[in-house]
Amino acid sequence: MNDWVYIITGFIVAYLLGSIPTAVWVGKWFYGKDIRNEGSGNAGATNTIRILGVKAGIPVILVDVFKGYLAVYLMHYFTPDSFSVETAVYLQIVAGFIAVIGHALPVFAGFRGGKGVGTLLGVGIALYPVAVWFPVAIFAFVFLLTGYVSLGSILATAAFPFIVIFLLHETNPGLIVLSIAAPLLILWTHRKNVQR
Repeated sequence: MNDWVYIITGFIVAYLLGSIPTAVWVGKWFYGKDIRNEGSGNAGATNTIRILGVKAGIPVILVDVFKGYLAVYLMHYFTPDSFSVETAVYLQIVAGFIAVIGHALPVFAGFRGGKGVGTLLGVGIALYPVAVWFPVAIFAFVFLLTGYVSLGSILATAAFPFIVIFLLHETNPGLIVLSIAAPLLILWTHRKNVQR
């Protein structure tokens, strides 16, 4: 089988994983509510907690993070052995970002999803676990200070490339690309928040 068939299959798997609409299913199956018609209308953990409570939000957060992690992990099995380690990392990054896009535009929920922050965290844990805790700390600080999840998410990911390049002195091109692309992806999923 052609190498690209494996790779594209891996990307499709990543998208389908990302498309699992955890918040939508938890809301409908256990609470009889479509979370997208409540609160902010966002199918993510924050709106789930706001509308349905922490008990509903915790599994949503955990599954959303795991989706991103699993998309990256499984891409390893769709990457041909002949590819270099560097190329494999790039493919895993792409798979992770596709999972985040799947979360934002889920095929299983009418392409109305969440912002993808949890799923992106899972991608970061899979690819660069040492670095992700710095943005998590920044997010927590901003959220506690302002009460705005979206602002915390944007500022945390915006700081990510500076943490990776200047604080951790990372030289791996793939991880540098990850750190730069992550805030761009989060800006895209938060574009309505930014416009407001």
